Amino acid sequence: MKRISLHIIARRSRKTQLQGQTLSLNLSHPESANRPRVVIVGAGFGGMAAARALRGNAAEVTLIDQTNHHLFQPLLYQVATAALSPSDIATATRVLMRGVSNLSVLMAEVTGVDIRARSVLLRDGHRLSYDYLVLATGSASSFFGQDNWREHTLVLKTIEDALAIRARLLEAFERAEQSTDDAEIRRLLTFVIVGGGPTGVELAGTISELARATLARDFSRIDPRDTRVVLCEAGGRLLSGFDPALSTYAAEALTSMGVEVRIGTAVEAIDPTGVVLGSERIDTGAVLWCAGTEARPAAEWLGIDGVRNGAVTVRSDCSVPGHPNIFAIGDVASFEAGGGERLPALAPVAKQQGTYVGKLLAARIAGRREPGAFRYRDYGTMAVIGRSRAAAQFGRLRLTGFLAWLVWSLIHLMLLVDFRSRLVVYVNWAWAWFTYGRGARLLTGSTTSDARQPPLRDAESGRPDDK
Repeated sequence: MKRISLHIIARRSRKTQLQGQTLSLNLSHPESANRPRVVIVGAGFGGMAAARALRGNAAEVTLIDQTNHHLFQPLLYQVATAALSPSDIATATRVLMRGVSNLSVLMAEVTGVDIRARSVLLRDGHRLSYDYLVLATGSASSFFGQDNWREHTLVLKTIEDALAIRARLLEAFERAEQSTDDAEIRRLLTFVIVGGGPTGVELAGTISELARATLARDFSRIDPRDTRVVLCEAGGRLLSGFDPALSTYAAEALTSMGVEVRIGTAVEAIDPTGVVLGSERIDTGAVLWCAGTEARPAAEWLGIDGVRNGAVTVRSDCSVPGHPNIFAIGDVASFEAGGGERLPALAPVAKQQGTYVGKLLAARIAGRREPGAFRYRDYGTMAVIGRSRAAAQFGRLRLTGFLAWLVWSLIHLMLLVDFRSRLVVYVNWAWAWFTYGRGARLLTGSTTSDARQPPLRDAESGRPDDK
């Protein structure tokens, strides 16, 4: 019989306050009340890996996320650039966890943790008790103290973000087609990407291809090939986590595709119609922010100080110091890998930590010997630059060009969670490679995003163009 859990909040009379006690009922297994309760917050790579590692364990596992799906984030930029649809890279969490008898999936927003009561606080006022807590809440975009820039930029963390970027890109061309002001057309067809990491490089390359190849023959008044794509990086090179030779290759490849690469150039200001890079102002139709991340507020929930980006410092077993029953994994964890270096915020790190913590808890609950300290195995790093162009490093092996792109494509296809997604993505990639076409270019009422864009202006009158 399927396990059913009811979380009941005890309420007193009108004069009394809401009690925080959570009662748990299990209608199929009366003995489960004595089972250890494991709560996993976040259904990303880390949370899903931890849940899978606890499959069939004696614990009662609850996986909480504020969405109902697991997202394959490495391909999110392809949704943003109209190459793929959201359903191609996301699958309902309940579908992926189907058949795991000791797991409950809960769509809810976590707002805090009560360490003394060993309970997770939910937005709706409910509490969920735990014996072991795994925090896999991921990261959000960081603006390095310039939070006023947030309202003038687009970020790429969720499906909603990707759809907003896609809408802004496609709307820019549609608005430019209507405009009679040459300066306004140039602004609309100028896109600035801030941050030269893998996401920034991938967006810059695909936006350039979208404009110069896919949309090149679709408009009668404008020429999409005149689109200006600017990629700026405050550091000394693109792809700072890669071998310097691969950084050089990426910069040269992007330049050959028409992208303006600005190295050592910091953002000074951002407003609704432009950005200041160094001493130069660039009027732009969209600023895409890929420059930094910060951990979601797990440290605040636990009442401890996080590191510079807000991540929780963890011990060698991924547990929080002073709290051996609480674990932090993935982007929300700061794990020292040796030599003072911290593990990067990458999907493979989150997956390996999730699997490790799941196995550790399974062993602890079963009374078996626990695994030793967590060790990250770096199997390589890749970034796609454009059609048939990518950079990859696997240990001492360095790959560029078509071979790197082919390896990147095969690995990402295999990492997709279900066969249907792999098939659809493969067909879309094959179609795009042979025809330069992109199949997800529809603008609907639910995806338009120009509420923050200024109205079109008529060149002669200087007034909004109402025609």
